[in-house]
Amino acid sequence: MTEEAPHLLTEETGGILIVTLNRPEKLNAISREMMDLLTQAVLRLRETPELKVMLIRSAGRYFSSGADLRGGNRNIASEANVAANSASKVRENHRLNLNNMQQLWDEMEHVEKPIVAAHHAMCVGGGLEMSLSCDFRLAAKSAGYAFPEGLFGVLPASGGVSRLTRICGPHWARWLIMANKPANADMALTMGLVHQVFEDETFEAEVMDFCRHLAKQNGEQMGAAKVAIELCADVGRDSARHVERMANSALMLNPDYIMGMESYLKGVGGKAN
Repeated sequence: MTEEAPHLLTEETGGILIVTLNRPEKLNAISREMMDLLTQAVLRLRETPELKVMLIRSAGRYFSSGADLRGGNRNIASEANVAANSASKVRENHRLNLNNMQQLWDEMEHVEKPIVAAHHAMCVGGGLEMSLSCDFRLAAKSAGYAFPEGLFGVLPASGGVSRLTRICGPHWARWLIMANKPANADMALTMGLVHQVFEDETFEAEVMDFCRHLAKQNGEQMGAAKVAIELCADVGRDSARHVERMANSALMLNPDYIMGMESYLKGVGGKAN
């Protein structure tokens, strides 16, 4: 019997941690092993100063078909049904079980480094919920998106409703969740679900170019921007202005900023003379 390949692969290049979902024969259904390895990768990103960006991609004809519903002892769905004999227990299981999906998606959203999801094909259910917790979503023309939970009479409950509504607004959340309709890559761009769509032939190269661009940015500015943007989305206009000032009050004391401005001003002065 051949040993099963790891459900998730990692590699590093130029400050980029590349994470590849690696269950192509299972349409990259999210297993407990995949979640454990992804958790390790996110912590590695957070704790390693040399790592500036995480890229999440996948192998095979699906980006991800969502949570593994058929994996026996390794499936995630079984964990959500543990002694779920009341509505409150179902809610608690969603929060605490599902192999810590909610906790991991939250950590991905909170870690002060950019995370990029690259969709080359269909991204469904839990795979889409994971992607919504990333900072950037890039799509190939062949990508597509759906929340099939409505087929079973339930909602995507690991951040799917809340993050989709926050990112795309209630108008498009109704389309994907209430109407249970899919979206292709171009429609996802219109919705604001993805940032950019590339031709299939150039997709991998374009994604890596984007990640290399992110890796060159100032890490302190990147982290502060990630926090500030989330805060500004939640508060009123006046409070958002305070967030901007608070963030810059630290950034403008950063030696990198001071040296960079001094160098820039000397260059401008030299050119003027």
